[in-house]
Amino acid sequence: MTVPRQRPAGQLAAPATRPVEHNSAGRFLLRALFWGGFGLALLPWWLNTETGSLDTAAELFQSAGRVTGLIAGYLLLVQIVLMSRVGFLERWIGARHLGLWHRELGGSVLVMILSHAALITVGYAYADRVGFVSELGTILTEYQDMVTAFLATGMLVCIGLLSIRGLRRALPYELWYFLHLTAYLALLLGFAHQFSNGQELFRPGLGRTTWIAFYVVVAAAVAWGRILAPLTLNLRHRLRVADVVAEGPDMISIYITGHRLHDLDAEAGQFFRWRFLARGYWWQAHPFSLSAAPNGRWLRLTVKTVGSHTHKLRELRPGVRIFVEGPWGDFTASRRVRQRALLIAAGSGIAPIRALLEELPPGAVVMYRASAVHDLHLRHELEHLAQLRHAQLWFVVGDRRDPGPRRLFTPGGMRELVPDIADRDVYLCGPDGLVEQSLHVLRRLRVPRRQVHLDPFEF
Repeated sequence: MTVPRQRPAGQLAAPATRPVEHNSAGRFLLRALFWGGFGLALLPWWLNTETGSLDTAAELFQSAGRVTGLIAGYLLLVQIVLMSRVGFLERWIGARHLGLWHRELGGSVLVMILSHAALITVGYAYADRVGFVSELGTILTEYQDMVTAFLATGMLVCIGLLSIRGLRRALPYELWYFLHLTAYLALLLGFAHQFSNGQELFRPGLGRTTWIAFYVVVAAAVAWGRILAPLTLNLRHRLRVADVVAEGPDMISIYITGHRLHDLDAEAGQFFRWRFLARGYWWQAHPFSLSAAPNGRWLRLTVKTVGSHTHKLRELRPGVRIFVEGPWGDFTASRRVRQRALLIAAGSGIAPIRALLEELPPGAVVMYRASAVHDLHLRHELEHLAQLRHAQLWFVVGDRRDPGPRRLFTPGGMRELVPDIADRDVYLCGPDGLVEQSLHVLRRLRVPRRQVHLDPFEF
């Protein structure tokens, strides 16, 4: 089956007539819910701790261990809800903010978990008048469900270490993703000891009921966002590969058809996790952005072939079924706060930028960074769209040490290219180096943070 390689001029997406403000009220409410839940999480400790009862070192350490354990459990549940992919949360808060909060809480979870384990062990050791190692052995062998809790702690520590940027980059994406999913297993392994050994939770009462409610809410969010919603979407739309088109020596576009695509709630700039249900492909799912705005007839993703999985995508045949999760992300035209936009891209980041150009109002400026002319992918489509949308298109080509590209990515150079940059939304998508350099320039040009949009992809 052959599909058009670009959307006909008469079918370009109509841009929003006015900017849409970020939902700061939604983020404020989410913070309020977080702190309200935090108070409820600590309520059992408050109710079970008598004033003046913490007179000995053993009691102080044990009490501190109970508090850090409750905090660790609560923060872990919040982390999982933030990444549960519940649609209304992403629309309400924004995928980038959810991802940032998830990362920021990660370090706190690890500190609280390790503090809980250490403080409880020290407290029990003081009470039993034995050494730390001896008490640790007693806890693991004589207390119910402590071995699984110990395993859960080890798994969460490993996940935290592997989330360090340098280590994460060294791992293949699919390996990192599967390892990260073990957080669900760690939550299950640590669940039992809270209710069998936790002083606040093993007895029936308000504290136990509150924490059971926490777990029910988290389980429901994960079940809907990660299982039921994707199943519903795929049963409704039944996506298949329509065609695979080479865009260059290291870039391909995959065209996708399906049922009722006009009902697909997706926007230019968003991404799906794509799982191609064919031999050799089905066990991996990768995030790729749409490289053309949804048009009700077909979808398109454009992929840079940099790994074994993406190289194999060239061999996909028409008719292969696809299982997707999404759409996700708030790197969309609906998040703009100004009438005009500046789009900056490099590498595979040009895919969502090209799609956004269709849905943003006329008059956008596009800066496409590449090391050589042959690395300018989708060039003809960009030139065609720039003409239709009355956009300025700048190809910034050359080595990063060349004076031309270096000059353009300075405050003076960017202001010369886009004099009204402070009055534009800025969409950034590309390698970390480009994003970090551009953010530095935008800060020096005093572009408000709410006008800067980053493609978060996976968190």
